[in-house]
Amino acid sequence: MISRIKSPIPSFASKLSTPALIWGAGLVITALLICLPVFYVGASLFSDQRTVWETLLPQLGDYTRNSLLLMTGVGLGVLILGVGAGWLAAVCDFPGRRLWDWALLTPLAAPAYLVGYAYTSFLDYYGPVQSLLREIFQWQSVEDYWFPDIRNLWGALGMFIVTLYPYVYLLARSAFKDQGVVALEASRSLGCSPWQSFWRVALPLARPAIAAGLALALMETLNDFGTVQYFGVNTFTTGIYNTWFGMGERQGAAQLAAGLMVFILALVFLELYARRQSRYYQNPRPSQFVNRYPLRGWRGILAALACFLPLLFGFLIPLLYLLYLTLAYAQEVENNNFLTLAQNSLLLASLSALLAVVLAVFLAYGKRLLAQPLLTALTRLAASGYALPGSVIAVGILIPAGQFDNALDQWMRAQFQISTGLLLSGTLILLVYAYLVRFLAVAFGAVDSSLLKIKPSLDDAARSLGRSPLAVLGRVHLPLLTGGLLTAAMLVFVDVMKELPATLVIRPFNFDTLAVRVYQYASDERLTEAAAPALAIMGVGLLPVILLSLRLSRHRVSHPESLG
Repeated sequence: MISRIKSPIPSFASKLSTPALIWGAGLVITALLICLPVFYVGASLFSDQRTVWETLLPQLGDYTRNSLLLMTGVGLGVLILGVGAGWLAAVCDFPGRRLWDWALLTPLAAPAYLVGYAYTSFLDYYGPVQSLLREIFQWQSVEDYWFPDIRNLWGALGMFIVTLYPYVYLLARSAFKDQGVVALEASRSLGCSPWQSFWRVALPLARPAIAAGLALALMETLNDFGTVQYFGVNTFTTGIYNTWFGMGERQGAAQLAAGLMVFILALVFLELYARRQSRYYQNPRPSQFVNRYPLRGWRGILAALACFLPLLFGFLIPLLYLLYLTLAYAQEVENNNFLTLAQNSLLLASLSALLAVVLAVFLAYGKRLLAQPLLTALTRLAASGYALPGSVIAVGILIPAGQFDNALDQWMRAQFQISTGLLLSGTLILLVYAYLVRFLAVAFGAVDSSLLKIKPSLDDAARSLGRSPLAVLGRVHLPLLTGGLLTAAMLVFVDVMKELPATLVIRPFNFDTLAVRVYQYASDERLTEAAAPALAIMGVGLLPVILLSLRLSRHRVSHPESLG
């Protein structure tokens, strides 16, 4: 009988072989190592730091108030720009729409702190704007006119809004396109105007995607250090840095980091809730997309202007001004070890990208191979580090590393009269480890999504031919994962190039990167010398934007009826 025939496909018991068990043990150890900084920061809440908090309490209200104000202002700003631009690009037809469709993503290449430095110099007393105004109106000094100072909370808000709105734009645009003819054509048949269709139909359906993009933008706001520190806005990230280096209180800094995690967890739960609601989306075929709303005349001009202004202020002005400064002060670029800084950044970014991809493949394939709820949960936990600010990760790494170094040194002195010194603290090992904790989620997401596209029947067929799990990975999966692996490596590479808080705290002595040197120059008001490193970071940051643009172009060619 058919029921008595032994299936050649391996059963679940075969997955519990010795290699699979070793893989599972390695997965558990790797996940726990990646999560160690988070566990340490959380445990710091139970340490007694009453003396430190007597000093910190007066400032805690300032940290909380500014963080909440930033979250509120940035949230409103990115919603207005991201949702509005996403609606225009998805369902409206106006001059230059195909250009704005991908160009609105370019501010992703410019970290907020770089844009902030560029605008500060651009609008400075000796900058081109005020110099031009004095020349036109024949003003002699600052007493003859008033010009707004952007180095405050409102200026920081503006920098975050113009650089972070693409998170909302990208997800909102995709959600609006996926809604299709069923909902929007039905609203038209009932006499709804374009505004009524947007407000009553499209916006409620896109709300989960918009909430997810908003959560990402707010997490980036809380993670920032360079912008808020330079603009004089005290937040939890600046408080952590000042408590550690200004007061010398590492445990107090750890408890502040734990407080910042409360904000982050709230945003993570918001994103999870948004994803849970995604089952209400429609998933139509490309041919079912609704006809675009034509915007002509003054409406078309306003729509094009609404798309151009975020691009102008979020990318074009900073880019062109930094390019001008770099060319005008080329001699300073040569005299400031630019090549050495670039080599340091490229070394860290390349090494971190390689290790992140290897770990992502290890975790993603282990999750697929073993399919155990506990291992899946650990894998997901290890891949959640992107939600944590770099300052929190730095605290969670440096303090236990210092304690380990001191304990080992004391033991070696007592047992063998040998001093080991600091083996981990102040080394590139810890810095790369911090990058892996922070950006492993980026690589894991790209690898896991690519791995899910490979049918399990391929695994079963290879295993039925006697191939081991490692052989299946090497002979079957890796050749099919080439695109996902390259994407994961590129995303981690770009994120490491831009990362500032963790690099600033953990980097070895006398080892600077482009991001750190930009911060140092800006802190010393040497903004012209910061232009070349900043421009290099923005240039590298364009790589994922170009990749997204190419994918949009290929999708447009494949489905012209859906993309117009």
